[in-house]
Formats: sequence, structure tokens, C-alpha cells
Amino acid sequence: MATADQIKSLIKAHIDNDNEKFRTVVLQIAAYEAKLNHETLARELKKLAEKTGSARANILNFNQTQSNPMLTMSIPSDKLKDLIVSDEIHDRIKRILNEFKNRNKLKSYGMSNRRKILIEGKPGTGKTFTASVIASETGLPLYTVQMDKLVTKFMGETSVKLRQIFDSVENSIGVYFFDEFDAIGADRSLDNEVGEMRRILNSFLQFIEQDSSESIIVAATNNQKLLDQALFRRFDDVLHYSMPTKNEVKRLYKYKLSAYQSNFVPSIKLIEESIVLSHAEIIRVCDDAIKDSILDDSKITESKLLSLVNERLTIYSGKEA
Repeated sequence: MATADQIKSLIKAHIDNDNEKFRTVVLQIAAYEAKLNHETLARELKKLAEKTGSARANILNFNQTQSNPMLTMSIPSDKLKDLIVSDEIHDRIKRILNEFKNRNKLKSYGMSNRRKILIEGKPGTGKTFTASVIASETGLPLYTVQMDKLVTKFMGETSVKLRQIFDSVENSIGVYFFDEFDAIGADRSLDNEVGEMRRILNSFLQFIEQDSSESIIVAATNNQKLLDQALFRRFDDVLHYSMPTKNEVKRLYKYKLSAYQSNFVPSIKLIEESIVLSHAEIIRVCDDAIKDSILDDSKITESKLLSLVNERLTIYSGKEA
């Protein structure tokens, strides 16, 4: 149940007509109830929080500057069915979710659920979206680590901040997302790595190994070759994301465009032209096509989509997609 301080905060927020503060406190209570395995109550509180004030379409964001300025908390609503990846990756994410749901059953047999996940893949292949899906499907808040506030030039300061983050991992159940993870997980044997960065990595290795919370930790990197090999055995699962296949390209177009234009079917030519784009780039092509259709009061055509694809290819010519 809510603490006395939280009840007082709710009343004060109501008196001050501060919807943002009110919603934040409700979500904090929901996170606490989720930690106690009161998942139905936590979901109900989350739904009620989404109805207070002016919620954004897909996600509610709150900057946790008072409790931990290095974390931004959000409540995603993305679903696993919206994540277009290979069947293998889809099944492995389902396994993570299933183990979390049945973590107490596993614990009764002396087993623990997968909680520490490393995702590797090129930009735009769905790593960040996956963290959002895991948070949404487990009913947990998503805490994104602000790397620019975590990594500093002062000796020892980053390790202290890492400890603060893992204190939050222990005390506030949620999905903790370390994006651009190679900023702290770079291989200690690289010639350009200075002593301080090695100390940071050693601190992270120590913290993640000692962590026994119920939170889920998700780390993402664009290049696993940059990571120190000692990291891999600290993670329960490593997911390798690749550029979309032809089948995934087709599914992406149908997923994004069918709701707006139900009769649209991507042609083989469009799929083949789009195969070099990432998931995120194809989504942007679809969004641009929908916006043009709205503004021009016209249907989405294949020629328009091909033009937008070529526009993307021109932008990223000679660069990594």
C-alpha cells in the first residue's frame, strides 16, 4: 500500500493541481505494488495514471531529477506483437517474459529468471524498442540511464554514480536500460582505453554480478566487438539483432500502412529496394508517406514510397544505415 509520504504527496499534488506530480506518485506506488507481486493492482494503477492529465499517445515520461538525475522513467505501452524481428529473437523475448511472470515458481526450485539482457545490433534494428516492449509486457516502469550524466571526466565519479544506479535497481523494481553500453563496457585491452575507463568497467562488472534484485537490466550496443569479453558471462542472455529480411520488410510496410490504407500491399520491387534500410528507416519512410498523403489528400502509391526510400538511401549514402 501507499506510504504516508506518498499519500501526502498525492493530496498536495491534487491541491496544487499538479497533474504531472500526481501521475508520478501514482506510478511510484504502482512500481512498489509490482515489486510485491500485486501485478493486477499495479496494472490498474498504471491505467489510472495514464488517464490523469494530458498523456502522450504512446508513452508517459517523467524526469526523475529528485530521486536520481541519471534516470528517466517512462511507462511504455508497446506490445510484443508490434516488434518485428526474426522468429528466433521473438521466441527468446517470449522466454524472458515468461520467466519473469513465473519467477516465483522458478525461485521455489532454486532457479532464477533471466534478468540481465545484452542486445547487440546495428542502429535502428529495434534494440531500444525491445527494452520498451519488455517493460510494457512485464508491467514495469522503464528507467533509461542517461549516459551523458553518468560518464564524467573526474576520476572515481562515474563509479560512484554507477553505484547510485544499482541502488535504484535494488530499491525500485523496473526495467533499467543502458543504451550505447560500449561507453562503459569497452574492452579493457584496447590501446586507447585509459585507466579510469577500466575502473568504470570493473565497477560495472562488480555491481551487475552482485545484483540480486527483481529488476530487469537491458544493455544495448551497436558493436559487440567493442565490449570486454568478461561482460558476456555476466548477462543471462545475449540477443543479436540484424538488418531486416525481405519477410520482415514486408511485415513492416503492412504493419505501418495497413491501419491508414488497408488495401496497401508492398511490391517485390519495393521490398528489394528497401532491404538495405534498417527497421527504423523503413518506419520513417512509412511515416513520411502517411504525412504526405494527409497533406496532399491522396493515396499512398508505390512510386511515392520508392521515392522516399531513394531519399533515405541518398541521405545515408556511404554511411552505415
